[in-house]
Amino acid sequence: MSNLRASRTRLVSAAATAVLAALSLTACNDGTGARDEGASATTTTANSPSGVPTSTSGSGSGSNSPSSSSSSASSGGKPATATTGPATDTSASKTPVSSGKPVTCEGSNTKTVAAPLNRPVNHMLLTVTNTGGKTCYLYGYPAIRFGEAQAVPPVIEESQPQAVVTLQPGESGYASVSLSATDGSGSNGHTEKSLAVYFRGRSGNESVGAGAHPSLPAKGVYVDDSLEVTYWQQSMDDAVTW
Repeated sequence: MSNLRASRTRLVSAAATAVLAALSLTACNDGTGARDEGASATTTTANSPSGVPTSTSGSGSGSNSPSSSSSSASSGGKPATATTGPATDTSASKTPVSSGKPVTCEGSNTKTVAAPLNRPVNHMLLTVTNTGGKTCYLYGYPAIRFGEAQAVPPVIEESQPQAVVTLQPGESGYASVSLSATDGSGSNGHTEKSLAVYFRGRSGNESVGAGAHPSLPAKGVYVDDSLEVTYWQQSMDDAVTW
């Protein structure tokens, strides 16, 4: 009997041990096992895709940045001053100084002023200004007449310029008139109070267009037979040299 009881006790103990072992194994599997690792793997997998878009978005932003810079540089280049400048310069170069074909200077397209000079003495300066819209040529020398004179005074040949005097609109040409001999050697001296100035054509032998009638000082000017004129000059300095 004692042997039977001992045998049953060992069987019960063995069974209890087996149950405890099974329970212990089950508890161990639930605490760590594949489920936790599976959940962890799932979480990592979910994080990984979300990380990729973030990285992609970042790289997209980076690629857009140079593009923006390039765009900015490009747009900055288009309205550059260098592009605008030539257009303005071209426009300026196309603006004509005068319109139409050049013409001969004469009374209707010029203004003539007569002014006595202190130096050289006994001289008068004629200034002709182009008041028209076209370039005009001052040919030869002025044909002048004081008062009722029938003949025009001779020209000082040495004063002939190398080129025809050309006046753009607004520009002036000059000639000087030697009124009388400085040493008193001239004859038929008298005072004149009116003056007419006529203009020559290309040939230099004929008068063309309208004459000019510049005013003289109220007291008039003294002239004698030594009266002579210079050719038209491009500058005042050249005109008063003679």
